[in-house]
Amino acid sequence: MKSECLKYKNMTAEDIAPSFLDGFERRQEVMLCYRRGEKGWEVRPDPFTDDWTEEERASVVKALQETAKSGGFVQAAFFEGRPVGFAAVCKQPLGKKREYLDLAELHVSREWRRRGVGRRLFQAAAAWAKEHGAEKLYISAHSAVETQVFYRSLGCTDAVWEDKRHVEREPFDCQLEYIL
Repeated sequence: MKSECLKYKNMTAEDIAPSFLDGFERRQEVMLCYRRGEKGWEVRPDPFTDDWTEEERASVVKALQETAKSGGFVQAAFFEGRPVGFAAVCKQPLGKKREYLDLAELHVSREWRRRGVGRRLFQAAAAWAKEHGAEKLYISAHSAVETQVFYRSLGCTDAVWEDKRHVEREPFDCQLEYIL
């Protein structure tokens, strides 16, 4: 399985069938997480397995369809016709000055992680957001250390402004931004 065998495609709502994520392995074994402490972010042990239920998988498919229908960005990486990574950016601006676009989804199937797929999808999402007038990408990112290392390696930093909807929906996520 070589990364150069991947095909990247901008997706329409019609491209995203209900079975789109069948076989996609979201599973993540988490040992260490960032948590807010008295002095800011601290790394703490918090072992758990993160995975999608069938209902969550169906919800992600629906969200991708809605993002594509509403004029947002959805791109997927395919290996032998099967999606192994995807990213989505919502078209609706966020922020006090409406300077952000929301990187709503960025996932890479377990067997394809650490091969540049996430980086390439992120770069495509950032380029699309910039072309559509955003100054920054907004990212509500999983607090697992490896996820944070990924985003920080791309140049993401703590968000200057935090979206309350994201914080309420995922209180343990780290709210990040990426200047375009």
